[in-house]
Amino acid sequence: MDAIINFYSTHQIIIMDTLKNLLLAVMVLVLSIVISKLIRKAVFASIMKISNSDEIVSRLFSKVTSYAIYLIAIVIILDLFGVNTTSLVALVGATGLAIGLALKDTLSNIAAGIMLLILKPIKKGEFVEFSGLSGSVKDIGLFTTILETGDGLFISSPNRIVWGATIKNYSRNSRRRMDITVGISYDDSIEVGLNVLKELALSHEAVLQDPAPKVLVQMLADSSVNLQLRAWCPIDTYWDTYWSIQRQIKPKIEEAGLSIPYPQRDLHLTVTNKDGMPSL
Repeated sequence: MDAIINFYSTHQIIIMDTLKNLLLAVMVLVLSIVISKLIRKAVFASIMKISNSDEIVSRLFSKVTSYAIYLIAIVIILDLFGVNTTSLVALVGATGLAIGLALKDTLSNIAAGIMLLILKPIKKGEFVEFSGLSGSVKDIGLFTTILETGDGLFISSPNRIVWGATIKNYSRNSRRRMDITVGISYDDSIEVGLNVLKELALSHEAVLQDPAPKVLVQMLADSSVNLQLRAWCPIDTYWDTYWSIQRQIKPKIEEAGLSIPYPQRDLHLTVTNKDGMPSL
């Protein structure tokens, strides 16, 4: 009888301990969710201030912090149920090493993503070009960089490709120079053509006067004398200014009495007789 009582008492204690541990595990899980959300918001706000409102960097660090809290919660829960967490950490480390060797390209993408976020050669919203790809940066994750092309296409590039390439950033500087070339006839006055281009640049409201616009003879081509206008404008209005000046060039050239020649070739025909000699 005593043995039966002891048996039930022992099992009752085990059940009570298990229920207590389950209750504690639920409490730890709920607390970790609440704490994770609070700390995630706090870290996001803090990093936004430090990184000058860089949303991508802030979101990354807030996610990493959130995952770290969940990991701590899991270790605490396992410890409540008597799992040897020391051995578990060693096992996870060994498994992580094996996975790391198998996924070295993936890890290199993570490392490249971190470098992109820290050094910031590109930022969200900037228009960039690398490895033959170009588009506006939509997101920089741990594994991939997302671009949207000018015609609305979606591009996902591994971070290691971005980090290992020469990046051309069209948005980083506040101003950009446009080079516009126009050909005039060899019979036209070069000085008049240069003055037309210079006056056009000086009169355009979006063209910067410092640095001052420059006009020059770019090339003596086969069918025309190519003149070039080099003018600076704010990066935000670059394409509108470029198209506007291109639209006005032809009427201004014609108004000044100049012409834009068509490409032409001189063709010389020689007629020979049956002996292969030129006919007179």
